[in-house]
Amino acid sequence: MKVWTQGRMLWTRTIGSTVVGQAFDSLIFYPLAFYGAPDWPVEAMLMVMVSQFLLKVSWEVLLTPLTYMAVGWLKRREGVDVYDRGTDFSPFRTRV
Repeated sequence: MKVWTQGRMLWTRTIGSTVVGQAFDSLIFYPLAFYGAPDWPVEAMLMVMVSQFLLKVSWEVLLTPLTYMAVGWLKRREGVDVYDRGTDFSPFRTRV
């Protein structure tokens, strides 16, 4: 995405990865941990699942300005901004 956006819109990468990662985490963890547990009706589990997802994504959104500051400081300090052009990120190989 960094190459696609020419290094702009860091927020799309940080918030987007949090949304996707926390969605998978919530959909897998909460049912495995709490589904069918005594004193945990399905409605309560779903409410906790959704509220935790929203809390974590909101936290990422709130911290985005700090992320921009940290990334900007590191780029200036190191003098490097890496673009992985020509890199195949596919998890599927066609060659062995």
